[in-house]
Amino acid sequence: MAESDDESGGQASGSRELLQERLLPIANVGRIMKKALPAKAKISKESKETMQECVSEFISFITGEASEKCQKEKRKTINGDDLLWAMTTLGFEEYAEPLKGYLHRYREIEGDKNFSMSMIGKEQQGSSSADNRFFRG
Repeated sequence: MAESDDESGGQASGSRELLQERLLPIANVGRIMKKALPAKAKISKESKETMQECVSEFISFITGEASEKCQKEKRKTINGDDLLWAMTTLGFEEYAEPLKGYLHRYREIEGDKNFSMSMIGKEQQGSSSADNRFFRG
């Protein structure tokens, strides 16, 4: 029996595990696919698995291009703008345009959250020092 055919956990199961690590969870893929279909439509397991491979490959493709850009610019962190740049560079500008709006809105919401959290932190610092003065006498 060849090593890759070993059902006892040899090389084949190891490569399957590595493949599964780079794929989006199939339940999430199925849920997204279902949203695009009529309510009573059904999706085969094979369709979900095919789409799972495609979207995972697409993400790797875009991320790889963005990563190369960051390396050239001597940066270690890929951001949303890098991904949008990569999509446009690779010919996916039709998808990048709507995502620019999403990214802008996301940053607005996150900015509001960060501002709110910093205000809460300052209020807590102020109240704790006031409490400390009160208890110190």
